[in-house]
Amino acid sequence: MVRFQYQVDQDSVELQASNWFGMERLIVNGEQVTQKININNTSSHQFKLSNGKNCRFQMFVDPITEGLVCRIYKNEQLVTSLKQTKTSLKSSQKKLQLGLLLTGFISILFFLILQ
Repeated sequence: MVRFQYQVDQDSVELQASNWFGMERLIVNGEQVTQKININNTSSHQFKLSNGKNCRFQMFVDPITEGLVCRIYKNEQLVTSLKQTKTSLKSSQKKLQLGLLLTGFISILFFLILQ
């Protein structure tokens, strides 16, 4: 799971993206405001801040570094650009793979014990 967190005006915003299943969620002040499945290299989430201003998260894979970039716009003006390096993306994938492997092993062990 990749997470981009930022404080925009008075709002705490977080974009979560599964780098395996394509599920994306945008959370503002602890509440989910958008959710979608994305299998493309780019994504965009638009919402309103608590002060009524428009905000947009644009996420894409940088073709040079192969890292993930999240740009945050307020009223269509760039506020910041956040980055996840290719190394950190691989690290989170390895953790997911290990978790899935461990879950499978425990399931098999549990099945064998019940027999």
